[in-house]
Amino acid sequence: MTQILIHLGLDIVAAAALAITYGIRHHRRDLVLAYAALNIGVFAVVTLLSDADSAAALGFGLFGILSIIRLRSDAITQEEVAYYFVALALGLVNGLAIPDFRVTLLLNVVLLGVMFVADHSLLLRRSRRQQVVLDVLHSDQTALVADLERRLGGRVLHHIVTDVDFVRETTTVDVRFRLGARDRVRV
Repeated sequence: MTQILIHLGLDIVAAAALAITYGIRHHRRDLVLAYAALNIGVFAVVTLLSDADSAAALGFGLFGILSIIRLRSDAITQEEVAYYFVALALGLVNGLAIPDFRVTLLLNVVLLGVMFVADHSLLLRRSRRQQVVLDVLHSDQTALVADLERRLGGRVLHHIVTDVDFVRETTTVDVRFRLGARDRVRV
């Protein structure tokens, strides 16, 4: 019982660190709640199933958990998917009764450390991705890039035209761009 309480405490601290990091950086209260609920739910189920005599029971239980979670129900970003995955992984790591507590602690530190660094504003802070619908058709790539740079206020690094509608005269472009110095956003 003591080991479960230690793992629960570690899981709560790790989940809180993940949720707070996400909340501060992305300002979505609803997903902070989702990450915390997913994490503690996975922790509870894994803790209960890890006492089962069969590894198959644990596998089926985890499959059941994952099949319930519908990440595609709303349009979510790749960053949000990453936070969902780490919240789930933290629940799994902390819920399993690993005898050497140092392994669990190390995995928590690694998971949280990677998220902290990879999602930090200093890493590619001015690079952005945007799906843009232009109300004009461009036959010249140079003119398209110039139009995108003017509208987005930055330098286009890469672009892919994903749709051209000749009836409505619109062009949809997936753009990777770097913000200009005046448009820097600090997080």
